[in-house]
Amino acid sequence: MEFLNSLKLLSENEGTSTGIAMVKSKGAMIHSFSPVDGKKIGAVTTTDKEAYETVISTAQNAFVEWRKWPAPKRGEVVRQLGEALRIEKQALGQLVSYEMGKSLQEGLGEVQEMIDICDFAVGLSRQLYGLTMHSERPSHRMYEQWHPMGIVGIISAFNFPVAVWSWNAALAWVCGNVTVWKPSEKTPLCGNAVQNIVAKVFADNNVPEGVNNLIQGGREVGEWMSHDARIPLVSATGSTRMGKELNKAVAGRLGKTILELGGNNAIIITENADLDMSLIGAVFGAVGTAGQRCTSTRRLIIHEKVYDSFVSKLSKAYQQIKIGDPLDSKNHMGPLIDKDAVNLYLQSIEACKKEGGQFLVEGGVIEGPGFESGCYVKPCIAAAQPNYSIVQHETFAPILYVMKYKTIEEAIEIQNNVPQGLSSAIMTLNMRESELFLSAQGSDCGIANVNIGTSGAEIGGAFGGEKETGGGRESGSDAWKAYMRRQTNTINWSTNLPLAQGIQFDL
Repeated sequence: MEFLNSLKLLSENEGTSTGIAMVKSKGAMIHSFSPVDGKKIGAVTTTDKEAYETVISTAQNAFVEWRKWPAPKRGEVVRQLGEALRIEKQALGQLVSYEMGKSLQEGLGEVQEMIDICDFAVGLSRQLYGLTMHSERPSHRMYEQWHPMGIVGIISAFNFPVAVWSWNAALAWVCGNVTVWKPSEKTPLCGNAVQNIVAKVFADNNVPEGVNNLIQGGREVGEWMSHDARIPLVSATGSTRMGKELNKAVAGRLGKTILELGGNNAIIITENADLDMSLIGAVFGAVGTAGQRCTSTRRLIIHEKVYDSFVSKLSKAYQQIKIGDPLDSKNHMGPLIDKDAVNLYLQSIEACKKEGGQFLVEGGVIEGPGFESGCYVKPCIAAAQPNYSIVQHETFAPILYVMKYKTIEEAIEIQNNVPQGLSSAIMTLNMRESELFLSAQGSDCGIANVNIGTSGAEIGGAFGGEKETGGGRESGSDAWKAYMRRQTNTINWSTNLPLAQGIQFDL
């Protein structure tokens, strides 16, 4: 496509970088093919073990210097990165859309999230505060402070190829850490593009080489990171299966993790809901990014009194969804990431049918002119039961399961009765229903919304979930604390040395 010629951000055939310098690797090539049209965009070199060791060693050396920079000075570098991203927003958003397959509006929105987290991190750089406590001993004072941890490993997924990295990196940097990033092997060029934007900003500010590092590769490279004791924190986004294996490895060396894993998100639509507003939240949540968000709406739990009327509205709305080239703003939905994802989508449809699910809107692969990549599918709706095994499972595709309930307590039980616990929502104009949903008796998810859908999140709030979603938190609120180590300090400014708890130890 013509716009790719203007993407000077791309660094083809280079896959390992220590911020400013490139590290030569003898690894195999990753070829990136767009799910939009099936065409090859470019290729990168995977990181071999020798190159990996060079990157980690460079990062260790960079941390020794970077942690000495005052936090507001580190924040100023991040502020400039935000400005650079504003300049490159259109080009990077197009690349995200073309390499991943999400709509251009969503691609641009993802870059905006990067800009927003940079703005958030700049302010944070002046308020990495601890508490002060009163000591039980006279002429003593106590306080706590936070120190950087060292190397933060970041493993990101294809569905948000740049934004989730930035949630981690911006916070890690202002906290004084250095980063090593392994982007998804399905979207490697987005990683290279971002690295080149960062490298220029860092070079202009004389940031030590190795504060931001990029490595490319698949599972093997991720395993190097998870077993590497030189990386005290690994933040990983991906499947629950991947997260369990990674967590086992990192915990085995007593490292720390931030895990953002599977979601099986539901919207409860009560008899007191604004159905028109509910329709917007449900449709976007289910078909946005072709159902490939961790916060995508997978289940609708609908009160029996409004079930028929709402499902009718929903089915009609699905007929209006425009599917096609995501770079065309007229289209609502683009392709799945690759043909493996298409096969999982088809298998899930068949599994639902075998369990007794009735499809109200049929799915299938779309063929014909403009759909040559074979990655375009129809969003579908199935009437299902909460206990179906396929309903308990997360399929990264636009499959929506609808089911009835009688009481709000029953709806909440259905909502919570899945292994995952990321995002949830209730649509109601009844205060008692909404407050019950948000109470300790309500949603067990890390995100619980009222009168908005499950999909999407603002960077000001901590993002993450419970149960098989992993339990980590990224982005806003006090998520920054996960990137630092806490230290409690006690200072004696007296001429005596009294011991705690009144213990006497006379010499």
